[in-house]
Amino acid sequence: MTKKKTHKPGASTIALNKRARHEYFIEEEIEAGLSLQGWEVKSMRAGKANISDSYVLFKGGEAWLFGATITPLNVASSHVICDPMRTRKLLLSQRELDTLFGKINRDGYTVIALSLYWKNAWAKVKIGVAKGKKLHDKRSDIKDREWQLNKARIMKNANR
Repeated sequence: MTKKKTHKPGASTIALNKRARHEYFIEEEIEAGLSLQGWEVKSMRAGKANISDSYVLFKGGEAWLFGATITPLNVASSHVICDPMRTRKLLLSQRELDTLFGKINRDGYTVIALSLYWKNAWAKVKIGVAKGKKLHDKRSDIKDREWQLNKARIMKNANR
């Protein structure tokens, strides 16, 4: 008799950029691999990653994740120099790189990191092509969210 492994929702998520959906309109999402060092993988398994201020830079035909912080563990090896803010290479196909580069050359578009997670044994980052929101857009989003909450509350009380 074999037991099935139960998957916990959200168990594979390492870090989320919650501010991204508030600050930007997300046009398109793409999954990318990350080129990491050994100490970074250990720290990410311990949940010591932050991508709240990270974005993607394009240099030399390659995509680089800039601004992501992975805090080293105290028990890490002493002969390795750990740089928590180092730029990490994103692993994307040439077609994905070309489409991303073409989209960010339009006015007001940027590429930001949305989430960092495990997919099987690999660390993946979900990046999004985003356009900045104006203040009135943020206010209308807040108003819509509050209306959805109030509507659900009214429907719950009406069904009693």
